[in-house]
Amino acid sequence: MVTKLWARAREVIVLAPKRTLIVVAVLVGVVILYVLGSDKQRQGGTNNANAPAASSSACRVAVTADILNVRQAPDAKAQIVGKFQRNAEADAEKLVQNGFRKLSENRWVSNDYIKPLQGRDC
Repeated sequence: MVTKLWARAREVIVLAPKRTLIVVAVLVGVVILYVLGSDKQRQGGTNNANAPAASSSACRVAVTADILNVRQAPDAKAQIVGKFQRNAEADAEKLVQNGFRKLSENRWVSNDYIKPLQGRDC
């Protein structure tokens, strides 16, 4: 019985440092991943060359009409798919067709009732 207890005690003494070392290694790994992840966020996310670049000079417009209809196509008779109120802001594309500026796919507004925000390239 004493030899079994002694063998068990030696096993615990030998395993305890191994377990402690494993726990410490895992914690260090988690801290490293956390620091690397937060550093990547501060730098603007991933380095994906295919992602569009966010730019403060991209086209952005403000609505000058009381209510501005968003249409499915660049035509005054096209289906209304949304509305903006005065002073609402939206990202837009540089494309103007038939007097309508393209906001995004199937979203157009009359160019007469919007104005580019200052410093934006429209």
